[in-house]
Amino acid sequence: MRVPYFPLVVLASVLCLSRSYTLRSSVSWVVSSNDVVEEADLSEEEVAPALLVDGAGLWKQAYPASNVLGDGVESPRELAEPETDNVAQLSSSRLFSYRLEKVQQAGSSSGPPPHQETARTARYIAHNSDWGHLATISTQDKIKGLPFGNIFSVSDGPRENSTGVVYFYVTPIDNSVSDLRSNPFASLTFSEAEGEFCRQMVYDPEDPRCARLTLTGKMVDVAPEELVFAKEAMFSRHPEMAKWPVGHNWFFMKLELIQVWLQDWVGGMSLIPLEDYFKATPF
Repeated sequence: MRVPYFPLVVLASVLCLSRSYTLRSSVSWVVSSNDVVEEADLSEEEVAPALLVDGAGLWKQAYPASNVLGDGVESPRELAEPETDNVAQLSSSRLFSYRLEKVQQAGSSSGPPPHQETARTARYIAHNSDWGHLATISTQDKIKGLPFGNIFSVSDGPRENSTGVVYFYVTPIDNSVSDLRSNPFASLTFSEAEGEFCRQMVYDPEDPRCARLTLTGKMVDVAPEELVFAKEAMFSRHPEMAKWPVGHNWFFMKLELIQVWLQDWVGGMSLIPLEDYFKATPF
């Protein structure tokens, strides 16, 4: 007996003309052509890929469009709709870059000073740094006589009162303090990369525009008449220090300056006279 193929062929043709199919997870079901378009729009909005672009040789992760363009744009999909020329320009020039609205321009009241003002820049870095890298001449057996670096929390005064004199709160059991008892001379280095400015400007820490400061001098114990201020300087900036164990015999030291070395722009470094350094203000 012959199988009635003709009715099946007619039925298949009718279905193909009236419906279209889409494939999901290897399972097909019937959807209209309008549904397919709407689903594509939805997936584009909800499953936006994380995009990276190369700008100035540096890879930068995209910020959400709402952060870059403001409250008026709520999703990446809206950027694709050419409603205005302004949106098109923003989508091509700013979407995949660091946000610039928070960058503090040099010379502003709260940002770093102009790089030409070297003494003021040095004071700005010293005052706004909460920690630095101290290099001493080691007394440790295996590296005796060699340079040894260590990180220290520091302060040149409370936030509203910069002195330019850097204070330390140290313990005798620290290797660096042992070094200083043998040789009190040391160098303290700060980097502007500690704060937000270099990151926001996309400056590498070794970029000369990301300023770095090295103060070289003699580490001495703080005199009794200066202890009240040294305590205020350190504890106002590092309040947790007041709770450190007394059994470690903490005491205050400061760096008496011999040289101020600054690199804050291309073209070389600056040796700042001590008089200019102390006369300048970081504010």
